[in-house]
Amino acid sequence: MSVYNRVKYACYTTNLSMSVVGNLSPVLFLTFHELYGISFSLLGLLVLVNFFTQLLVDLLLSFFSHRFNIPLLVKLTPVLCSCGLLVYAIWPFLLPEAVYAGLIVGTVIFAAAGGLCEVLISPVIAAIPAEDPDREMSKLHSVYAWGVVGVILLATLFLLFCGKKNWQYLALFFTLIPLLSAVLFAGAKLPALETPEKVSGALAMLKNKQVLICVAAIFFGGAAECTMAQWCSGYLEQALGIPKIWGDVFGVAVFSLMLGLGRTLYSKFGKNPDRVLLMGGMGAAVCYLVAAVSPFPLVGLLACAFTGFCVSMLWPGSLIVASSRVPAGGVFIYALMAAGGDMGAAVVPQLLGIITDAAAANPALASLAANWDMAPEQLGMKLGMLVGMLFPLCGIAVYAYLVKSRKRFAEKKE
Repeated sequence: MSVYNRVKYACYTTNLSMSVVGNLSPVLFLTFHELYGISFSLLGLLVLVNFFTQLLVDLLLSFFSHRFNIPLLVKLTPVLCSCGLLVYAIWPFLLPEAVYAGLIVGTVIFAAAGGLCEVLISPVIAAIPAEDPDREMSKLHSVYAWGVVGVILLATLFLLFCGKKNWQYLALFFTLIPLLSAVLFAGAKLPALETPEKVSGALAMLKNKQVLICVAAIFFGGAAECTMAQWCSGYLEQALGIPKIWGDVFGVAVFSLMLGLGRTLYSKFGKNPDRVLLMGGMGAAVCYLVAAVSPFPLVGLLACAFTGFCVSMLWPGSLIVASSRVPAGGVFIYALMAAGGDMGAAVVPQLLGIITDAAAANPALASLAANWDMAPEQLGMKLGMLVGMLFPLCGIAVYAYLVKSRKRFAEKKE
């Protein structure tokens, strides 16, 4: 048994915790709205706070990782996640008149843990000696996808059978996952992780063309993945007329199921990550297009679900390519990549919402929607989905460059 097996399991459970951090609030949006009268705009702000906090942590560690005790931060990540979930769950009991403030505070704490996880857990796995490091990285990220499926299904069943008023117990239950990670990390031996010796070392790496290309790759990948993940449920309900409960199950759970399937298959059989990125970008662009223009709900549903399979390797595949092309990057390259991915994941879904609202409120488009026997909101969401297609489409150019330059880059390394 490898001396690092305990560390591997700790990393897997930490990534599993991130599936809770990223999806618990959206699952509970309707519950918070009904129980506490919190507006949907304020609830949407929780998602922005989550991504913005993670982005700040990513940027902080991108340039100042040399000033931190990295092994200690790795071990504190699940502890911080547990604390955030505890605040999130317990605050309504202690201060029922300020529930939203507790949701914000809890979100900031566990989002900071999410940022640390993005930056630190992947390089820990990459630093562990393995026959095929690329497949180990894919396995790590597949855990997140399967975790999302579990979170969605477990939360849906809990709220259905135990009642929305008991949602805090669901959040308390989920704290057990990061607590398990913390126990596994305690006393475990971590592999050595490289960091730039000073800020100027990190700034010098920004002049490396390969770094910028890889950041662009994960930006478009994060945008393609998270836009569909956040929008597919509402899109299926609003634009395609599928009932909400099925939109939630098929929109989020099946998307994540396909996401996990793609990453698991790569962890078993994958190779040539740059080609996988190109094929994934092309498939995602087609799926977005089909979902936007298809008049048949079942076809649209299948397109949304299969997008999960197409985008499954865009995030971890970009990390694999980056670690190969910038082997001396250490924690810095993972932090910068996490920042690029979070930027795409935060900005593009919001952009889609703005475009959808603007299109739905446009009189000319409302008239066009009426001519096509659609509500303005339906046409607005379809146009928003078409805009979403532009990001994997732009990503294709980046992925094609990675494929084209792979042989030249390999020869240069030799």
